[in-house]
Amino acid sequence: MALQMTKKPHGSWSSAEVSDFLQGKGLSETVVRVFKEHKIEGRHLLKMTQQDLTDMGIKAVGEQKDILQLLKALQDQTQRNQEKVFNDPIHGHIELHPLMVKIIDTPQFQRLRYIKQLGGAYYVFPGAAHNRFEHSIGVGHLAGELVETLQKKQPELDITDKDVLCIKIAGLCHDLGHGPFSHMFDRHFIPKKRPDIKWKHEQASVAMFDHLLNENALRPEFERFELMEEDTVFIKEQIAGLMAKDSSGWPYKGRPESKSFLYEIVANKRNGIDVDKWDYFARDCYCLGIPNNFDMKRYMKFARVIPVNDRKQICTRDKEVANLYEMFHTRSSLHRSAYQHKTTKVIELMVCEALVKADDHLLFPGKDRPMKMSEAIYDMHAYTRLTDYVFHQILLSTEPELEESRKLLQAVERRELYKCIGQTQPSIEISKQTPVLAQEIISSLDEDDLGDLPRITVDDILVDVGHIFHTANINLLPISCRAIGSGLTYQAMARLLNNLIYTGTVVCKL
Repeated sequence: MALQMTKKPHGSWSSAEVSDFLQGKGLSETVVRVFKEHKIEGRHLLKMTQQDLTDMGIKAVGEQKDILQLLKALQDQTQRNQEKVFNDPIHGHIELHPLMVKIIDTPQFQRLRYIKQLGGAYYVFPGAAHNRFEHSIGVGHLAGELVETLQKKQPELDITDKDVLCIKIAGLCHDLGHGPFSHMFDRHFIPKKRPDIKWKHEQASVAMFDHLLNENALRPEFERFELMEEDTVFIKEQIAGLMAKDSSGWPYKGRPESKSFLYEIVANKRNGIDVDKWDYFARDCYCLGIPNNFDMKRYMKFARVIPVNDRKQICTRDKEVANLYEMFHTRSSLHRSAYQHKTTKVIELMVCEALVKADDHLLFPGKDRPMKMSEAIYDMHAYTRLTDYVFHQILLSTEPELEESRKLLQAVERRELYKCIGQTQPSIEISKQTPVLAQEIISSLDEDDLGDLPRITVDDILVDVGHIFHTANINLLPISCRAIGSGLTYQAMARLLNNLIYTGTVVCKL
């Protein structure tokens, strides 16, 4: 009988099957009888606590301990049966908790399959075809690896299984809020269409996480694994940082200050060393064909939590400094070779311009009304439908109002791209918006610089400021052909860039 029951899910056992199971495990007849009298079924077993046993009349400490150990083993077996194995090209075979699997199997998470990790870089590097979907799974896995390492090596930290699960879920869901072409959307499109607001994709990740839980009725599933409101707050705090400003004391609500180090795993606001970067360094290098010499597994082996200035922080051995150097060197290489590649920036700015022109003419079903792309960031019903597919939605359209946008995207596909006039790395801080920088560039050109060329206006160039660590790169991109095609123009722009840097007339906020 017991052998047959193992083939049946524990949660579906009848009261008689539960009694047979307990008897088969050698529990006393008194305990078995109590379970029968209270009609305990399989669905009750996985939620049973010590207090429940006491209320049922089982008060002997030894009997309670035996029963709880048996139920814990049953819970572990149930969880293992529900876990899924993913074969990832970066991390190999990884097992994900059943609650993470339920999150993955939702439209809100599946949406990440259709958002390129590196945006416009795919048009420059053919191997950069990976999406936010696989990156998010990788971060969820690495978050678990790091916190479980700390849990095992430093039991005095009191890292609970709930802490571990919350951190895994935060890693899994940290990028739910990315828009079309990833960072192009929040760094270029939204600032152009909504200059009155300061919006980051992390805000949408938190909103999408709540939307995902509500739309898919997952809150009861969270409760089944004993994750309550404070745990969902903890998850969202890891994704977005502080939910509300608090100048005094410990600012977070999800976990106490004694567990401050837990906030340094998924998105480390203190020093930037976190599992999010570890995954995209490894994944991006793999897909781009760029070497990555940072050893994340070695770093985790030597990671320890140590009190620093009365707050616990994740630290590493001094001999790991070379490994950390490789991490930052990899980041620098990725920025210079791919993320800030001039053609990548050209394509992203052309796509951005197409989306800006199409914004008033493309609507997505929202909760109460159709929404424009620039409005969808505050309506997760509409935002769920917003992915890289918008590129082909415009490209294959026939509406006359989308003609300008359509021509821009056709130019991208035909490789008829804007030309990059110049790039520079300023040695001073830049605080002005890119349209202001463009105007200053135009104003600084005199008739001798232009020669016989038509007067260049602010509509003829695009200025892009890209950040690498604590420096910035400036890319100048002409919109129309009349701003290019002359050696004199290139020389004038190069001289202009030098003047801007050394005279300090351009100031940039990093």
